[in-house]
Amino acid sequence: MTEIHLFCPATIANLSCGFDVLGLCLQSVGDDMVVRVSAVPGIQIKTITGADLPTDPEKNVAGVAALAMLQALNDPTLGFEIDIHKKIKAGSGIGSSAASSAGAVFGINYLLGEPFSRSQLVDFAMEGEKAATGNRHADNVAPALLGGITLVRATDPLDIISIPAPAGLTAVVVHPQIEVKTADARALLPQEVPLATAVKQWGNVGALVAALYCNDFALLGRSLTDVIVEPHRKKLIPDFDRITDLMKANGALGAGISGSGPSIFALCENAEVAQNLVKLLSLDRPNWQVTDADIHWSGVNNEGVRLV
Repeated sequence: MTEIHLFCPATIANLSCGFDVLGLCLQSVGDDMVVRVSAVPGIQIKTITGADLPTDPEKNVAGVAALAMLQALNDPTLGFEIDIHKKIKAGSGIGSSAASSAGAVFGINYLLGEPFSRSQLVDFAMEGEKAATGNRHADNVAPALLGGITLVRATDPLDIISIPAPAGLTAVVVHPQIEVKTADARALLPQEVPLATAVKQWGNVGALVAALYCNDFALLGRSLTDVIVEPHRKKLIPDFDRITDLMKANGALGAGISGSGPSIFALCENAEVAQNLVKLLSLDRPNWQVTDADIHWSGVNNEGVRLV
């Protein structure tokens, strides 16, 4: 096989209380990518549609991740071409850069006969995230590559735990058509946090993980609270409180900022609740400051990047 076509999924990072450590892979939204073997050594990004992004592999997150992988392989004869068809808008808060980084390393690895595990691929994909945000984080690339819900216990050395998603768990995502750059959103965050506030956050993270393992939706809802990051970042998102209040008043277990924003997510017990919530949000949308917004629901994607 010399060419493969991939679906590279969107992801929700943080899940409210798990800043930089928790992430969830979505079924419904993702980029399309083609990776093929090339006689020309190195990485070439041949085509990009859907976004104005650089084709220079050293300036494109997919290229950066792929080059990191080739460096580890230490074979100067290897060459690959990548076509990227963006469906996830950059700066959307649902893992646009992670989808590109994850797809590139998955595709090359597959064409080479899978010399690396998916967990090892996360390490290479993190180089793409560093190029995009200045920070080598894995809360998007881990679920994009491993599927489901992931917990990043540590990044050096990398230690990722896959967490079971309760049957029926469904996400709703509202994406206002504005851009929030991850680097800008990170700049708002405090470098020091009062101990009492940190204790509240640790309690929520621990309880959220316990709720997922125990299929305890009530506990899950109580745990989807962020007392450190969200209070600072929500000022970048118009109507954040209005939208999350509507979500929680109409069946959502909880709601918060997806990644760096501006996307807002909610988690629901099942698809029926999620679909009803999408209808209610759509009816309320004309009242928002940013009325141009995508609203959709998605199940949990337990596979991650996949061949199509």
